[in-house]
Amino acid sequence: MPKNRNVFSSLLSRAASSRTASRAVHGLWRHAQRAGAVSAERPGPYAFRSIGEGTRLAFPQGTLFGTEWIELGACCVVGAEVTLTAGMMPDLDLGPDTVLRLGDGVVLGRGSHVVADGAGAGVTIGNDVFCGPYVYITSTNHSYDDPHQPIGRQWPRSAPVEIGAGSWLGTGAVVLPGARLGRNTVVAAGSVVRGEVPDHAVVAGAPAKVVRRWDPREGWLPPLRTPPPVPVPEGVTPGQLAALAGLENPEPGAAGAEAGRLEGTAGHGTVPAPPADRTGSTDGMRTP
Repeated sequence: MPKNRNVFSSLLSRAASSRTASRAVHGLWRHAQRAGAVSAERPGPYAFRSIGEGTRLAFPQGTLFGTEWIELGACCVVGAEVTLTAGMMPDLDLGPDTVLRLGDGVVLGRGSHVVADGAGAGVTIGNDVFCGPYVYITSTNHSYDDPHQPIGRQWPRSAPVEIGAGSWLGTGAVVLPGARLGRNTVVAAGSVVRGEVPDHAVVAGAPAKVVRRWDPREGWLPPLRTPPPVPVPEGVTPGQLAALAGLENPEPGAAGAEAGRLEGTAGHGTVPAPPADRTGSTDGMRTP
């Protein structure tokens, strides 16, 4: 019996030690994430041409070089392991002009890449563009003109890339050199985009093709399959929302009564209009 108690005590001690080590590792990692994030106030070792107020690059960053030719607008969210590069390799002189520019309010999901080749083949991403994880945007690509030379050793082709304000690129989308996406476009997950995409269009596939467009007279063609989400009325509390959803029901009839009060609030409140984009027009693609 004493021997069993010793074994049990040893297991408990090991478990406690493991929990302590786990908490310590996670605590150190959270500290590293806070300390290693890049912003205008704390640029770290990077000399960006500009970083707007409220912009933050999460730690750990991906590959960053040519930052002297990269401009980041205000209130951008750049996820962990995102690569931002200007030029084909580090330490090149790319001239006086900006090569890679993010507008205000841009979101780049974890693991995304934005690769700008250089002067004359830059990348411009407009205001309020949202990118899911692992999106790849590049203004340079391999060429294979000479069938006798390895493709990786042939001089690449380059062309500027533009992504219009208010657009949304799904997870794993690829945007190739020369692509020009209009305002408020949607790129489906996994699509490969080249060429021109008109304003207010949804593209999907590899190569990507237009699968839905907005017509000023007829609306979305083909029509959307679901109704647009209804904004939360002003003055509604989280508790009221939880009760309405049936997530909170401390006693019979409480959720119903709370829902009635919520409906009364919604009836007398005002539903906020969709936010206007930075050019003054309503952003109709926030809820595609």
